[in-house]
Amino acid sequence: MSVPVELRTSRLILRPWSGADAAAMLPVLEANWAHLSPWIPARVATPAPLPDLAERLDAFGAAFADDREWRYGVFANDGERLLGEVSLFPRSATGRVALGEADRAEIGYWLREDDTGRGYVTEAVRAVLDAAQAIPRFALIEIRCDARNAASAAVPQRLGFALAMTLT
Repeated sequence: MSVPVELRTSRLILRPWSGADAAAMLPVLEANWAHLSPWIPARVATPAPLPDLAERLDAFGAAFADDREWRYGVFANDGERLLGEVSLFPRSATGRVALGEADRAEIGYWLREDDTGRGYVTEAVRAVLDAAQAIPRFALIEIRCDARNAASAAVPQRLGFALAMTLT
């Protein structure tokens, strides 16, 4: 395993998804569709029947275990309240690739709307960033976000990232 299975901060627990998280995830996706859907892929943001959602989350967990991509569910430190997700993806200059081909990583994130503005994403991204920086093959860590999403774009600024480019 290239990254830790669990990350903890003073307020958060980050761990891989499993199908058992579907019951907690479904109401979050249903309540946050309008908040999330403009910014994250439909295959992640779309609510689904519990068995289908459990299958999706199990697949995310399998990808984590196989070092293909690392999607951390972000939970309050009580381990119960689901807040969102922070992900780490192996990349090259041309896009997402297998870990063996990667020279960099991309961090992505989302948070339920009713918990925005409390610093949870910054805290969670900092924990994943620290873990990613410990992987020698990653010479660069990128955060890609839609320029229209000001709240999302503020996270890398708070963490000291330099804006490399804006794509239109």
